[in-house]
Amino acid sequence: MLFQHKNLLVIIAVALAAAYIYQKVALYFRRRAFKKEHGCEPSYSRYQFKDPIFGLDLILTNIRAAKSRTYLETSYNRFQKYGTTFTSKMVTKPLIVTIEPENVKTVLSTRFKDFGLGERLLPFAPLLGKGIFTMDGDHWAHSRHMIRPNFARDQVADLQMLESHVQELLKSIPRDGTTIDLQDLFFRTTIDSATEFLFGESVDSQRQCRDQPALHGAADPSSSFADAFNYAQRACATRSRLGALRVFYSDSKDTASTRICHAFVQKYVNDALLYRKHLDLDPEKAAPPSDAKYVFLHELAKSTTDPVRLRDELLNVLLAGRDTTASLLSNLFFVLARRPDIWAKLRAEVAQLGGAPPSYEQLRNMKYLKYCMNESLRLHPVVPNNGRVAKVDTVLPLGGGPTGTSPLFVPKGTQVIYSPYAMHRRQDYYGADALEFRPERWASLRPGWEYLPFNGGPRICLGQQYALTEAGYVTVRLAQGFGGVEARGEEGRGWVEGLSLTLACGDGVRVGLRVEEGEGEGEGV
Repeated sequence: MLFQHKNLLVIIAVALAAAYIYQKVALYFRRRAFKKEHGCEPSYSRYQFKDPIFGLDLILTNIRAAKSRTYLETSYNRFQKYGTTFTSKMVTKPLIVTIEPENVKTVLSTRFKDFGLGERLLPFAPLLGKGIFTMDGDHWAHSRHMIRPNFARDQVADLQMLESHVQELLKSIPRDGTTIDLQDLFFRTTIDSATEFLFGESVDSQRQCRDQPALHGAADPSSSFADAFNYAQRACATRSRLGALRVFYSDSKDTASTRICHAFVQKYVNDALLYRKHLDLDPEKAAPPSDAKYVFLHELAKSTTDPVRLRDELLNVLLAGRDTTASLLSNLFFVLARRPDIWAKLRAEVAQLGGAPPSYEQLRNMKYLKYCMNESLRLHPVVPNNGRVAKVDTVLPLGGGPTGTSPLFVPKGTQVIYSPYAMHRRQDYYGADALEFRPERWASLRPGWEYLPFNGGPRICLGQQYALTEAGYVTVRLAQGFGGVEARGEEGRGWVEGLSLTLACGDGVRVGLRVEEGEGEGEGV
């Protein structure tokens, strides 16, 4: 009996081994046929590891670069060494790294269904849960369907609400040239406007910080939310950078911050669900008047009554709505403070308004303002790196063969990383002065996939017009109110990356703004 039992175990082991070998052989021939069908050739460039087994040297290099705030520069230099597409790995996971526009187009559009977000949910889940930026497939499609109508032109073009927050910003800026950090003020301005747009009520972080600086965050729940959201977001970025090592990451302050964020948003979700209930019971009585303020959450509650879903979607959109605009403004004004020639041209265009707040159409017609924002997003894209994971065996059009011009096979499970930061610096697309800030290039530039400030394809940013409108409006109002913006801080120190979930200025935007005689006399300035 024992002998028969041992024989059975041997037979099972042999059968399993044979099945495994068969699967591997079948996979090999299936992939060989796929490569032949698509004309794929081996990668023309591979990252040269010192540790060829796990590639730990690359991980250590990235960690050191992140600590020294040179991660993007380090990544850019790799493309100078290895070319526009090269293969690599992260521990045992295969990577393809590219700045070829056609490859990016393939990943984000042409073969959109072949790629997914991979493990993006894991580092972001504690704060953001399951929302439009963390999910794939049907869940993502439903999220996008719910959210898209909220960024229609009528909502984006309503600038009255934004003006009230710009007035709070102007009150926070000394008019005697005293040094301030504009970046901090920009992030407060955008979280104030975003929370009013989303929740129907602003957290008023600017006013609270200005009126009660010593008590800021100590007692007021909305002030605590703004601080907690900042901390929880940074923790998400840390988990994302750690990759598989995130399982060893623990931060009690992050846990507490996330709890504060969820509780704060849940209060507004509960109010919205009550509004939805009244609307269902008596639509005519519960419906808001025609001139009532638009509230994103109330509209979203018409599509779902799941409180967790509403909370998650709100936090997802808040993250993008706050950070995209604030990062764009910060990076733009870092340059404007060092380029009085550009500031003068911008003010000359703004002067046509005669000091009045711009309308939506006027903003859209201000060419030099648009050039400046485009150039800022080119050199300092808000999301400088991104990636997708192949859900099936697929192919990229470039990166294979001795010259890199043949198709490249992408096995299932491979992560494809693309870098708008490096792609936007390619001289073959932007000229020999690609590293310089020159807004005038946009007078004739009509880029395709080589310019990717708001992603592309089916997942293109729904709020890009919202962000551009808000950033443009704030810039115009500051140009109307101040004749000069001067860089302060270390003499000659250049831009330093501040890379979390988005890209801002690592040392802030320390400036002094001055009012020239006869200025600041426009409406509300």
